[in-house]
Amino acid sequence: MSNKPFKFKQFEIQQDKCAMKIGTDGVLLGAWTYIQNNPYSVLDIGAGTGVISLMLAQRCNAELIDAIEIDDDAYEQCVDNFEASPWGDRLFCYHAALEEFVDEIEDTYDLIICNPPFYSEDYKSENQKRDLARFSDAMPFEHLIESVSKLLSEDGVFSVIIPFKEEGEFIKIAQNFNLFSNRILHVKGNPTSEIKRSLIEFSFTENPIIKDTLIIETERHDYTEDYINLTKDFYLKM
Repeated sequence: MSNKPFKFKQFEIQQDKCAMKIGTDGVLLGAWTYIQNNPYSVLDIGAGTGVISLMLAQRCNAELIDAIEIDDDAYEQCVDNFEASPWGDRLFCYHAALEEFVDEIEDTYDLIICNPPFYSEDYKSENQKRDLARFSDAMPFEHLIESVSKLLSEDGVFSVIIPFKEEGEFIKIAQNFNLFSNRILHVKGNPTSEIKRSLIEFSFTENPIIKDTLIIETERHDYTEDYINLTKDFYLKM
């Protein structure tokens, strides 16, 4: 994966220090997340490069966009990316583990976003930092959801992207903490491929679930209209 800066239409991401580079998952979550409730405060859990926070800063007028990142290098890079952006006055990154952040923060957030580590298979690579950024044992789903239930405001929204195969278990755990899925987007690489990702929006209010499917491309680099419409405010070539 490239260490080169990733240029979006309104901001640029430096990613040479981060184990996890800019990928489709983060961009999808940043573009899909619901902001029609005009959140005042946003929290990005496990921010990495800070790309999702920056996308939300571009999309909405939230006064406060906080991020937390445990990895030293990723934290430094996230701070640099925030400061170099047009919205540096609204963005702040904490160098902390989620557990200590929950213990110290008394305020709640109107919107929480997370692109969690989720490769829970036994396979590990030689790169320990990349493994930490990718593997769910670094942030178990139950720990994530319990923390969100404490940090989310009463009328708030929690948006997450996970592997499709984990969807049922994730929703079940969330219900144990009175968080209910309201919107679900299933993502397929192409029309004939299996569903790869689930983007899920949760709140404390139980509503009928709105389900959609997004196909990224009809063939290699031939992107669907739905994918272009979702990402065109960000990608240079869309």
